[in-house]
Amino acid sequence: MPPFLSDAWAVFEKDVRIELRTREIVVTMGFFAVLVAVICSLAFFVDERTARKVAPGVLWVAVAFAASLGLTRAFAREREEQAFSGLLLSPASRAAIFVGKAAFSFLFLAVTEAIVLPFVAILFHLDLGAIIGPLAVILALGTLGVAIAGTVFGAMTVRTRARELMLSVVLYPLIAPALLAGVVATRELFEGGGWSSVIQWVRLLAVTDVSLLVGALWTFDPLMRD
Repeated sequence: MPPFLSDAWAVFEKDVRIELRTREIVVTMGFFAVLVAVICSLAFFVDERTARKVAPGVLWVAVAFAASLGLTRAFAREREEQAFSGLLLSPASRAAIFVGKAAFSFLFLAVTEAIVLPFVAILFHLDLGAIIGPLAVILALGTLGVAIAGTVFGAMTVRTRARELMLSVVLYPLIAPALLAGVVATRELFEGGGWSSVIQWVRLLAVTDVSLLVGALWTFDPLMRD
């Protein structure tokens, strides 16, 4: 395995092992996302037609809120005992550290979505069988954008006292294109549309992810130096 991938895998594996031992991020995020979905279903559900329009927003809002909570906690671990400083002083390149942290962020967000999606389907009476393939692609692309941006700004705010507030303030405007495209594409699927109705939004999500990745790789090293 090339040194870059080996270092990125080591960072990813470290975070996964910590999560498997503590189970604090996924459990907390999953519970919080489900709670948001339940509250929204009680507030917005009127009939099945309205449910198909409301459910995409509920799903993505639950994921976005849970993401800010989970990303804050993930980097709070690194703040303890100066672990993040030690990570930056390791032989691993900054880009490898970023890729490993972003991969972990993507993983716990995907697990959270796997938890909350069935609840959204039950609460809003949705049939996911026919659209699970396109929906998985949309969720994966949207989640990737959130993970990339969240990793950059989570690392940037790890040393600040008001890191929870700072992360939310800088994260949501940056991931707004991914969230909006994800909501619209998911709504089209829930209303009976196929690939033809969502392909333009899938392309927008892909372009957004590539743009965020390039910007993250370009800025991560200078941000960590400061």
